[in-house]
Amino acid sequence: MSQRPKFRVAICGGGIGGLTLAVALSRFPDIHVDVYEAADRFKEIGAGVMIWARTWEILSLLGMAADFSRVAHAPPDGSPGIGFDYRKSDQSEQGFRFYLFQVPYGCIRFHRAQFLDVLVDHLPKGVAHFSKRLTSYHSSDGLGPTHSELELHFADGSRTTCDLLVGCDGIKSVVRKQMYEDHVWGHGGKHHLLDHIEPVWSGSIAYRGLIPVKRLIGSRGEEHRTIRNPMMYCGKRKHVVSYSISNGSVVNVVAMASKPRLHGTTYFGPWVTECKLSDVLQCFNGWEPEVVELLKCIERPTKWALHELKPLPFYSQGRVALLGDAAHAMTPHQGAGAGQAIEDAFILAELLGHACTTKSTLTCALSAYEQVRLPVANHILKASRMSGDMYEFNGSLGDDLPRLGAQIGHQWDWLWETTPGREREKAIQRLTQMVAPTVRL
Repeated sequence: MSQRPKFRVAICGGGIGGLTLAVALSRFPDIHVDVYEAADRFKEIGAGVMIWARTWEILSLLGMAADFSRVAHAPPDGSPGIGFDYRKSDQSEQGFRFYLFQVPYGCIRFHRAQFLDVLVDHLPKGVAHFSKRLTSYHSSDGLGPTHSELELHFADGSRTTCDLLVGCDGIKSVVRKQMYEDHVWGHGGKHHLLDHIEPVWSGSIAYRGLIPVKRLIGSRGEEHRTIRNPMMYCGKRKHVVSYSISNGSVVNVVAMASKPRLHGTTYFGPWVTECKLSDVLQCFNGWEPEVVELLKCIERPTKWALHELKPLPFYSQGRVALLGDAAHAMTPHQGAGAGQAIEDAFILAELLGHACTTKSTLTCALSAYEQVRLPVANHILKASRMSGDMYEFNGSLGDDLPRLGAQIGHQWDWLWETTPGREREKAIQRLTQMVAPTVRL
């Protein structure tokens, strides 16, 4: 006879964060998990995804390192590697390196679809439900802490119930919208909190594309620099990021152009569109040959308006929590979006699986999750935006390259200031401190 679950968790959104949470919770047989995905299958938008050593530690702890190794640009072995090679490139003559960022494991890169496939392969059977777009949720708190439940309403007219809802539904999160509206209109929250619902435009446009590596190898076997090294080509109000993915067979390119004065404004028009290669080349006309030759090889470029969230003041209300982009959607300038979603999932799963967490103490677990994750993720959200300014010589140091390189290096300090293991212990300590008085009573 199967064990009766201590509570039921509904995960709305089957992206990297939602699936990581589902996989992490599957280690606890007394927690029932359902994943509700709006699309008819699991899929990711975009091409490349990168993570750093601290995220690799989590994937290892969850027993997925071997499978992820098989789809990385190269099997991670812990040896020092290049995070990014920073180069001044906004001139017609050959550019030059002004900073080299090196770390253990380097920058671990994947094709986003292959990354998601590994998570799907580790997902227990019967957990996923497709074509389930959440429209709203309703709480029956009046029944008391051990009997109340959440009712979820989907666009197809169906309903279901759960004890805990985790919104992993991305930058345009329905869960975030209702959470903040309920807090303001139903619980007397400050009206300005409604400003945190809608994403804001970063002021940047990104041209994205993929290039088969064979197109970046010359007739005499000479290789483009980016085949081996993750590159950051920098210039005034523009920069280009490129790195290999898919076992080194494809190069992912993101070419960005910014108008800093438009940060925080509304972007009118679709966020993602197809574009002409000539648009990309015109944008970077006059840059060093190495960049121009790279951009010429892009196949089917797309144009993205990069958006982010204002740093949220809270991630949870009652038995509803936010995770990943729903909580802290950020610009891609530190390659941290996926890693932060995975850290959210790891910490939340460890708290929910802890012996102290029961249906009656779920809010304590969510409070501990918020106390640990919110300040870290909000710090990286802000740091990512600042890093983008530095790459485009829009920061406080402008193009003072010797000083700028050192400043960029310090932007990455969060990678080693703590570890996922220590963050887990901090969260569990917060949980037990909150639950202990309840237990004594």
